[in-house]
Amino acid sequence: MNWEPLLLTLKLALTTTLVLLLVSLPLAAWLSKSRSPLKSVVDTLVSMPLVLPPTVIGFYFLIAFSPSNAFGQWLDEHLGIQLVFSFPGLVLASVLYSLPFMVHPIQAGLRSLPPSLAEASYILGKDRLTTFFRVLLPNIRPALFTGLVLSFAHTVGEFGVVLMIGGSIPGVSRVASIAIYEEVETMNYAAAHTYSLILFGLSFAILLSVNLINGGILKRYWR
Repeated sequence: MNWEPLLLTLKLALTTTLVLLLVSLPLAAWLSKSRSPLKSVVDTLVSMPLVLPPTVIGFYFLIAFSPSNAFGQWLDEHLGIQLVFSFPGLVLASVLYSLPFMVHPIQAGLRSLPPSLAEASYILGKDRLTTFFRVLLPNIRPALFTGLVLSFAHTVGEFGVVLMIGGSIPGVSRVASIAIYEEVETMNYAAAHTYSLILFGLSFAILLSVNLINGGILKRYWR
């Protein structure tokens, strides 16, 4: 069996999850506290991947980043960046597609904290950045963990977005979900079964860990 699609899937999921964490922390913090009129618009845009078909998102990514399009051509000519049919393109598309799976748990966790927690930190002389990282985040570790594992699992299972923006280039964009589809097309059910079984086991383990922590069984170890 060719392990390359599985390794590429794990690489994509890890990279996407790390980028999502960096993007989602300030975004979730703003959404949880902001009273701006733009909050509803931003919240809606973040949630759009939950309701849009992956192929729709992938299609617009393909159009936007294609070198035949003005924006894609500008990226290629001025920055030397080609996002279509490339691993960086997969990462960007995956980050945007999995954004709600990271933002929403962190946003809900921050909303659940009493305002007095941050206020006490400010009274003790801590600035906003220190309060956020040293006081607020440690108190939402289960929510943070949920966002991390759900984003990772969601990226592992991506198909439509990845296929539209990356195609099926071995070593570049042929992730496990695409490999399964192609093996089924060629009636190589043994290989498709192996890929599917590995992804099933991985996804089950990830979601089980979330349920155990959120159910309280492992909370005493997550402190």
